Amino acid sequence: MTSEEFPYLDENTRISFPLPEEASEDGVVAWGGNLSPGMLLSAYSQGVFPWYDEFPILWWNPDPRCVLFPEKLHVSKRMERTLKSGKFIIKSDSNFKDVITNCAKIKRKHEQGTWINDDIISSYTKLHELGWAHSIEAYMSDSEDGNSEPVLVGGLYGISLGGCFFGESMFSKETDSSKAAFIFMVRELSKRGIKLVDCQIMNPHLASFGAENIPRQEYMILLDELLKLPDLRGQWELN
Repeated sequence: MTSEEFPYLDENTRISFPLPEEASEDGVVAWGGNLSPGMLLSAYSQGVFPWYDEFPILWWNPDPRCVLFPEKLHVSKRMERTLKSGKFIIKSDSNFKDVITNCAKIKRKHEQGTWINDDIISSYTKLHELGWAHSIEAYMSDSEDGNSEPVLVGGLYGISLGGCFFGESMFSKETDSSKAAFIFMVRELSKRGIKLVDCQIMNPHLASFGAENIPRQEYMILLDELLKLPDLRGQWELN
């Protein structure tokens, strides 16, 4: 069934994805469908996420899975000094559209383009409006006296369900800005009951924070338990 033929699923409608054991060797469990709210929420609640360059949409549940347990967050002494300096003003859910748009524009090593297309931006912005998707933003004053309006210089976005936060992407226009947003988010969400940050695929940047790979089977067991916890839905006021 093509994306055009697949029905739009509202946030209260759920479908079942293929079992993790049915995934391809690289982790693809399904293709096609659309990015409607019910489709995306169904996916995340079953350990699946979309990631594709061109249509059809590819749905992934890789093995192993990169995760960060908040209590294992690693912050270097240098970053602690940066955080305490007040260089960055950290906010939440105040500029979701600009965060995801900036994530789409940032050029990354080993990537020719971006997977964050207009459909991704529109669909996740809709999830944000529904209270499921969230952004953490880092701002800086663009004047020495600090009297001007702060400028967005970094941030990240993702989905929150139960005791999990599913990180999607981050961007940085100023050294350490996305790191500051990420550290702030992990610490604040840990206080509010988040037990797991799903980082999806390991990279050196995530490893530096203390992220680790765990077997998919272990991840799915954890996910099942953590989704029983209350949702942190709605406008976040973490700052």
